[in-house]
Amino acid sequence: MKKTLRYLAGVAGPSGYGSNSTAEQVTQQDCSFLLPSSQAQLTALVTGATSGIGTETARVLAKRGARVVIPARDLKKAAEVKESIQKETPEAEIILLEIDLSSFASVKRFCSEFLSLGLPLNILINNAGKFSQELEFSEDKIEMTFATNYLGHFLLTELLLEKMIETAANSGIEGRIINVSSLIHNWVKSDSFCFSKMLNPNNYNGTRAYAQSKLANILHAKEMARHLKARNARVTINAVHPGIVKTGIIRDHKGFITDSVFFLASKLLKTTSQGASTSCYVALSPKTQGVSGKYFADCNESNCSTLANDESQAHMLWKQTRALIHRRLHLSVVP
Repeated sequence: MKKTLRYLAGVAGPSGYGSNSTAEQVTQQDCSFLLPSSQAQLTALVTGATSGIGTETARVLAKRGARVVIPARDLKKAAEVKESIQKETPEAEIILLEIDLSSFASVKRFCSEFLSLGLPLNILINNAGKFSQELEFSEDKIEMTFATNYLGHFLLTELLLEKMIETAANSGIEGRIINVSSLIHNWVKSDSFCFSKMLNPNNYNGTRAYAQSKLANILHAKEMARHLKARNARVTINAVHPGIVKTGIIRDHKGFITDSVFFLASKLLKTTSQGASTSCYVALSPKTQGVSGKYFADCNESNCSTLANDESQAHMLWKQTRALIHRRLHLSVVP
């Protein structure tokens, strides 16, 4: 109850920010530590930037001087977002590239196209989210929510990681990866978290599938943080809970939050700008320098579930995911 009251009141945590803080507010501080050279420009890639939290994240990063890459399935919507951002920030550099995160082949094509541009990559925000109330399958014949929210982002990160490590080494600017998760990862129990069943569920439940994909995002961040540390790479990765925001996921899928509790839940809903604040904070704040493998909510380190902290579960999921990707794309995957 005390935690809920603090949330509703927007009481600031150790970072100086809380649930009511907006993306603009948390990025107003001096971020010059990220820019050792006056000639340097951060390059940030934000998935899911054609709506909701992703659009606000891209807008604020561009406003703070970052070059923003927007991968999008709908390039028309992406162009509208670009126009809107540049109307506010005329000097903003926005790059649009096509991607379907649910498709391994599309993610691979996107990464090849991005890498061919020869740009650095400082920030990767794996923000896009999919909620399927009915059972759907991707072109790779994998359950759509898991394919989009987790597998697509895992592969995207995998294929862009060396570019991020190279950029950090050459520029002296710490690279930052943010996986957007959700508080409902807490709903997943260990006996229902089975890789093969998440790929092809027997008894599908949309909310459960969404929660499982968001748990996988946290486990990915924690395992990858260990790998990056072992390599002494100057790249961090963290997971964030944006809060409950009235985005398309809630509007379009009444089953996500049932009508009977929606009124109560609405009292906890954040604005889009408040929802984007934690991603922007972790991406730009000097206070998160060197912090990796953590879970953030309301711009502060927070506790995730026991299952999300299970190192053996994270390692097993990592191995299973890489093996699947290797089989499907015949990639040369380094252990």
